[in-house]
Amino acid sequence: MTYNEAIDYLYNARPPFHMVGASAYKPGLENTLRLMEHVGNPQEQLRTIHVAGTNGKGSTSHLIAASLQAAGLRVGLFTSPHLVSLTERIRINGKPIEEEEIAGFIGQNKDFLDEVQPSFFETMTALAFAYFVKRKVDVAVIEVGLGGRLDSTNVLTPVLSVITNIGLDHTEFLGNTLSKIAKEKAGIMKPHVPCVIGETHPQTMNVFLERARECDILGEGLETTDCRIWFADQCGYMRSRRLREVPECELKGIYQEQNQQTAYVALQVLRNYTSLYIPTSAINEGFAHVCKLTGLRGRWETLSDQPLTICDTGHNSHGLQYVARQLKELKNPRIWIVFGMVNDKDTEVVMRLMPSDKRFHYIFTTPNTHRARTALEMLEIWDNKGIAIENPKDAIRFAQQHAAPEDAIFIGGSNYLVGEAFEMYEV
Repeated sequence: MTYNEAIDYLYNARPPFHMVGASAYKPGLENTLRLMEHVGNPQEQLRTIHVAGTNGKGSTSHLIAASLQAAGLRVGLFTSPHLVSLTERIRINGKPIEEEEIAGFIGQNKDFLDEVQPSFFETMTALAFAYFVKRKVDVAVIEVGLGGRLDSTNVLTPVLSVITNIGLDHTEFLGNTLSKIAKEKAGIMKPHVPCVIGETHPQTMNVFLERARECDILGEGLETTDCRIWFADQCGYMRSRRLREVPECELKGIYQEQNQQTAYVALQVLRNYTSLYIPTSAINEGFAHVCKLTGLRGRWETLSDQPLTICDTGHNSHGLQYVARQLKELKNPRIWIVFGMVNDKDTEVVMRLMPSDKRFHYIFTTPNTHRARTALEMLEIWDNKGIAIENPKDAIRFAQQHAAPEDAIFIGGSNYLVGEAFEMYEV
C-alpha cells in the first residue's frame, strides 16, 4: 500500500472529525483497546505525559516536548489536528513520521481495521503508540483528541497528567457547562499519578479536587508535601517564580503566557517526581526554541514582514478572546482580517469579541470543509460590515492586494485557513 492509498483509506473509510464532525466521534475505549491488543499493547510499554484541555494543549505539549528534547531525551509527540500534512500529528524529536510508516501500518493491519471499524482518531492513536515503541522513544507527550475520559488516548497510565484549561467547546459531546466539561477532561487523571491543572476557575476547581481525592493524589491539602495535584496559576512554584522568571519563550501570543506557566510547572513536577533528568538549561532552551525543536506552527505566527502578516489557529471563544486582545494592540493604520469558522463553534460569541473599530477590515471566507460557516453567513453575523469571498486563497489574495506596506493582515478563525495560508506563503 502506498501513502496516498493509505490516506484515501483513512479519509474515505473512516473520515476524521476535522472533516465530517460529529459522525466521526466514537466515544469509549473498546475499539482502541482491541486495536492496542492487536498491535502488541504499546501503551503499556511507553512512558508518557498526557495533556488535555479546551485550549492550549497543543502549545503546552510542544513546550514540554521541546524541553525534554533539549534535555537529551528521545521524545515522541502526538498532537492533532494537522495543518497541511497528516504526518505532522506524529513526531519524534520534531521530525514527522515517515509516509512509509503510515502506509505500512495501514497495509499490515487493514483486515483487522475492516473488522473493528475504528474511527480515524482511534486508528491514528494506535499507529502513534506503536511507532513510538518501535522507535524506542524515552518519553512521549500525548495530546488528547477530544474530551478526556472517553478519548482514545485514555488507555494510557502516564507519569504525569496535565489539564490546561476548561472552556465551552464541543458541548454536544462533553456537556454544556464548565463543570460538566471539566468532569470529562478530569477523566485523564489516574490513581497515584501527579496532575497539573493550568487554569483555576470557580466552576471547575472542585471537580478537579474531587477527582484528585478519587485518585488519592490530593493529600491533606494543596500546600502539603503529600499532595500530587498542582494548580499552575496559583501553586507554590508560581508564587516563588513569577511569570517574568519563566524562561523567554519563542511563542509570543498573549494567550501563551498561561501555556508557558502550565508547561513550566509540569516540567518542575517531572523533575521532582519522576526519574527524568531535566536541567534548567534544557527548559530555557526548550522554551526559547520550541518551534524549531518540535515543528510547532500557527501560534501567532508571522508569515510576512511587509505587510506584517500573522496567522493563528485559535478557533473558539476561549482561545480567540486572547487573539482579539492582541489584534487590538497592533499599531498598524489598517488591519485586514481574513476570517472563517466552522459551524460547530460559538461563532456569534466569537464575533462579539473581535475588534470592530474603523482600522479593521473584514474579509470573510469559507474554510475548506463541509463543516464550515459560509462567507455570507459570517458576513451577516457581522452586520454586513466587510466583504465575503468564498474561496480562502482568493480571500487571502484580496488582503494582499489591498494592504499597504504599513498595514497588517491577520488570517484565522479556523485551522483550515491557517493551512491554506501556509501553502500560499510557502513557509
